[in-house]
Amino acid sequence: MNPHLAQLQPYPFEKLRALFAGVSPNPQYKEIKLSIGEPQHATPQFIIDTLQANLRGLANYPTTQGIPALRHAIGEWCTRRYGLELDPETEILPVNGSREALFSFAQTLIDPSQGTTPIVVSPNPFYQIYEGAAYLAGAEPRFLNNLPENGFAFDYDQLTPAEWARVQLFYVCSPGNPTGKVLSLAEWKTLFALSDKYGFVIASDECYSEIFFDEANPPIGGLQAAKLLGRTNERLVMFSSLSKRSNVPGMRSGFVAGDAQILKKFLLYRTYHGCAMAPPIQAASVAAWNDEAHVLDNRDQYREKFAACTPQIASVLGTGMPDASFYLWARTPIADTEFARGLLEHYNVVVLPGSFLAREWQGVNPGAGFVRIALVAGLEECLEASRRIVQFTQQL
Repeated sequence: MNPHLAQLQPYPFEKLRALFAGVSPNPQYKEIKLSIGEPQHATPQFIIDTLQANLRGLANYPTTQGIPALRHAIGEWCTRRYGLELDPETEILPVNGSREALFSFAQTLIDPSQGTTPIVVSPNPFYQIYEGAAYLAGAEPRFLNNLPENGFAFDYDQLTPAEWARVQLFYVCSPGNPTGKVLSLAEWKTLFALSDKYGFVIASDECYSEIFFDEANPPIGGLQAAKLLGRTNERLVMFSSLSKRSNVPGMRSGFVAGDAQILKKFLLYRTYHGCAMAPPIQAASVAAWNDEAHVLDNRDQYREKFAACTPQIASVLGTGMPDASFYLWARTPIADTEFARGLLEHYNVVVLPGSFLAREWQGVNPGAGFVRIALVAGLEECLEASRRIVQFTQQL
């Protein structure tokens, strides 16, 4: 067996199942699950109709690069959203959701033959795929703690110059999971300068980019930041997805865009990896990327939920509106694991302990003492969950 498998930690939801073992939720309450970042809003009917209308495409093998219509639709969306002018032939690659691409990207990129073990950097707390991708590529993960007292900003001094010299890949998530932090143009400029100095590649995970609250100020993307700063896309790749934007997590549809030379090698890897997107999914994805009305409606629903629920939860827990995304990152008055277990037992609301989303690094687990609350259910369910959270916390 691959020896690196032994380095993988259980996934957060496996830890959650173990934490809840033996807990009997209060039968007085119906379960409300706010632990997983799975959109619960209805999938737009036109996407379903397009998928059904193209089921005959199942009779054909798909190409790894995807149909031109899909790459062009993605490119046009990038122009509308970010002002980018990407070459659909060389700078855009459809993928089966951002998760598998974020993982396989490290397998393509990491070069373990440099004499020292490569380093992959990620935020902390973070999306666990980054860590697993690093280990299975033969690299060592390193973390930059994102602390609320620092505005969840990166403290690059947490790595030594010698460690920075070994960095080959830097995963950044903006808007961030779980904090909702959006990198500013100045923060992108600092990260780009480090990439220039040490030569590492930036993988920009932007799967939450379309869940934001101010229509006049959408989150800036990595490629957009590079363009605004007069840079090329060298050593920069963005990862995007329809899952959150269009409420189609089961479609597994997204794209990777950026540095053409890197994407050329990534396409080669993927040709062998066997991960071409099914033709009906490609057709439905074209329809989704070409429409913004359903995305605006989606944001309106999140905006309404956050406006209604955040003040309630903030009255008892340390939280507030995130920059973007659909998570509340809330500080708990007791240990996050005890809080999550007690909330389930007494009020049948499921949230995710923040310590499960982070690693102890430099003597601190930056997720400890927090819970991630995903406001993905309907408005009434989220309001009911908020009331229960308030009741539970007031009894502590």
